Amino acid sequence: MKTTIIGLFLVILSAQLSFAQSTAEQEIINLSKDKWQWMADKDVDKLEPLFHNDSRFIHMSGTWGKKKELEIIKTGDIWYKQADIHDVVVKTFNDTAILWNRITLIAMVRGNEAKTEFTVTEVYQRKDNSWKLLDLTFSSVRDTHTLEH
Repeated sequence: MKTTIIGLFLVILSAQLSFAQSTAEQEIINLSKDKWQWMADKDVDKLEPLFHNDSRFIHMSGTWGKKKELEIIKTGDIWYKQADIHDVVVKTFNDTAILWNRITLIAMVRGNEAKTEFTVTEVYQRKDNSWKLLDLTFSSVRDTHTLEH
């Protein structure tokens, strides 16, 4: 009887942990989609609280922090017009989540339209009941690039 109760407790605990992880993963997927839309809309008022104060943005042309990224978005130096998301993988580690998107990005970069295939790595950390973006890294890839699930 004792073994059955302990076994049942462990099954319930495992199910709750799995549900919490999948809920966090879906929350990150939704947040990332929203972020792409806010970037397309140049909505720095929504992006500002999402980006951690010490966040880093790694692009093909350089690496910089939050202040410069928000200014680039606001001025349209890089206008993330459209991000077509082809695949997403999320892994959570306690209060940290890493998301990998395979996207086709249509962007205006200093007045020139560019269509580029990327795998984008986004690192988030849960702080005070909300997720903060710590890092966003663009990796140029072929259109045949796949994400292993």
